[in-house]
Amino acid sequence: AVLETNLFGVFHCCRAAIPEMKRRGGGYIINISSLAGANPHPRMDAYNASKFGLNGFSEALMQEVRHDRIKVSYVMPGSVNTEFGGDTVSEEKSWQLQPEDIARVVVDLLRHDERSLPSRVEI
Repeated sequence: AVLETNLFGVFHCCRAAIPEMKRRGGGYIINISSLAGANPHPRMDAYNASKFGLNGFSEALMQEVRHDRIKVSYVMPGSVNTEFGGDTVSEEKSWQLQPEDIARVVVDLLRHDERSLPSRVEI
């Protein structure tokens, strides 16, 4: 299920959106990955594979659609205080990123100048 959601789901959504983006003259795809897509962790092989794959897909897609005025970036957050892996959101994890931190990065990407193309953002 992890690969289907984190990689194949994103792949199919992007592929479905691109024709409409081309028709409208451009757009911006921002995929949410993870630092686990660059730094593998034991006992997280499926998650690591899904995020490594998402990063590679995002980079290849960026090159494929950039001349259609479609930008592609991927954001690689570190540890985020969510219920991922069955953990509960907790004050004890106050050192972790909050979901709002990721949202701010996405908004900042959308505000970048049209000529800039940040591809990989690590936070």
